[in-house]
Amino acid sequence: MADVYDPFDPGFQADPYPAYRRLRDEEPVHRHDDPPFWALSRFDDIWAATRDAATFSSAQGLTFYPDEIGTLGLAPTIVMLDPPRHAVLRRLISHGFTPRRVAALEGLLREFVRSRIALMERKAADGEAPDLHRDFSSPLPTFALAHLLGVPEADRSRFDPWVSALTTLQDDGSDLKALKGDAVGAVAEMFGYFTDVIAARRADPSDDLISALTAAEVDGERLTDWDVLGFCFVMVAGGNDTTGNLISHGVALLDGDHAQRERLAADPSLIPNALVEFLRLEGSVQALGRTTTRPVTLHGTRIPEGEKVMMLFGSANRDEREFGPSAHELDVTRKIPRHLGFSSGVHFCIGSHLAKLQARVALEELLQAHPDIGVDLENSERIASPFNRGWASLPATGIDAQPMCGYR
Repeated sequence: MADVYDPFDPGFQADPYPAYRRLRDEEPVHRHDDPPFWALSRFDDIWAATRDAATFSSAQGLTFYPDEIGTLGLAPTIVMLDPPRHAVLRRLISHGFTPRRVAALEGLLREFVRSRIALMERKAADGEAPDLHRDFSSPLPTFALAHLLGVPEADRSRFDPWVSALTTLQDDGSDLKALKGDAVGAVAEMFGYFTDVIAARRADPSDDLISALTAAEVDGERLTDWDVLGFCFVMVAGGNDTTGNLISHGVALLDGDHAQRERLAADPSLIPNALVEFLRLEGSVQALGRTTTRPVTLHGTRIPEGEKVMMLFGSANRDEREFGPSAHELDVTRKIPRHLGFSSGVHFCIGSHLAKLQARVALEELLQAHPDIGVDLENSERIASPFNRGWASLPATGIDAQPMCGYR
């Protein structure tokens, strides 16, 4: 059935929203048997849970798989730590990963975005169908992360398979059974590479993010090599396709409402608010898990201590109780005082300012160059993931073979 919640069902993954609505209305605390976990679907419940790290812990991983951290064979990264250690690491990382450092990327990102638009134009001129996600949305965060982390041009070709492997890991919920052969080697190679980079930056600092992180100090404490390496892992695994999918979802949503697309093209100042609306309607991260540290009772249902609880962000962000009867509709001018597109509480997405910058620049340039940009949903391909929502392929429409007069 289209309205039955089954995170592994391809039909659910294609359109999860009818099932989410049924959960919100009929079973806001849902028990899933195999694998065993609980699922919260209403905005208020998830908002409160994300802001109660003492009760809903991240220390056992962020999926419904047991012993996720042990399966990974890695020390816990910042996203899998609770306060107070999480707060210490976040404060140190924030000293290196500043909004000012991110904002300084804008010119470089804009130049890259224009080059990808030109690539799609060349493809269109040659009679080849441009792919919005593969040719445009997905390469942007890969470029941004490689630049931020100081990966030199000569090594950029090595960076792509690392991103691909860690993205697969992210989509499958850090389930190493999903990684085989080359992917496992790619992850190991990336860790080895950045271990050497960290050692080099400690000895001879540069102007990149890794140098800033190795130098960050708060109250006499500094980040260890693993802390820096773990942050690189989080940025690549969690910050790449999530940003690319935000951009692709935004274009797809606007193609469903050309009046709002025209409004954004005419007034780019509306784009930052529109990005939040895109993220609300089509969140790149649909669900993340926590583990209860004590029994919790919600809506008359008791969740025992030590149980996995999935926060269904994709459901919460369409909850009519929070966003009104038009919660399922696109409104680029909607007032959104709070949302869960970047989670909330102590684990609010540390890279949110980077994601928003990339998406803003991408939409500004794309709508200026090709205000009729759209997508071919019939020939698109979604990723298969119980946790993330996005695209493997999303053919573009409305790309003119020649750029608009006066552009570039």
